[in-house]
Amino acid sequence: MVSNCAGSHGGSAAWPTKRLVRERRREARLVLRRIGVAAGDIIFLDLPDGHLVEHAAAVRRSIARVARSLPKPALALAPSEIDDHEDHRVVAGAARRQAGVRWLVYPVWPIGSRLRGATALTMTTQERAAKREAIRCYRTQTGRITDDPQGFALSRHQVAAFSRPRELFAAGRS
Repeated sequence: MVSNCAGSHGGSAAWPTKRLVRERRREARLVLRRIGVAAGDIIFLDLPDGHLVEHAAAVRRSIARVARSLPKPALALAPSEIDDHEDHRVVAGAARRQAGVRWLVYPVWPIGSRLRGATALTMTTQERAAKREAIRCYRTQTGRITDDPQGFALSRHQVAAFSRPRELFAAGRS
């Protein structure tokens, strides 16, 4: 994870930054463990959520350090540079500058046909159900935090959109 994920509920008294960051990391480890990723293989870069544009140089340095540590040849995933979220675009821009890594990009926020050259991977019903369950494991993002009226929570519609029948991937530019 590139950001510390603390920006979603800045007005929550019950979930101050340290608690929220700790819980978001726990959620990520839980989901990744379910798909076979060991906790020791997860890297948290801990940059400020919602402010990666202001820390673009740190994002580039951090991603470069991680990319250098990957066994070569490497295939890695990054958000699309046309994603609707500014932090995702910063990560995409940093990732595409890494030599020796083949990048595939994907839309975090569904952008449909705007992802040029995309190939669709069709998911089985079982895979879609597993993805929905994984999304719901991020309870801090699906309604668990209730004391911040400006806080972010995925709607039922958004969960459905994120578990659509096809996943899109395109070759990243380098």
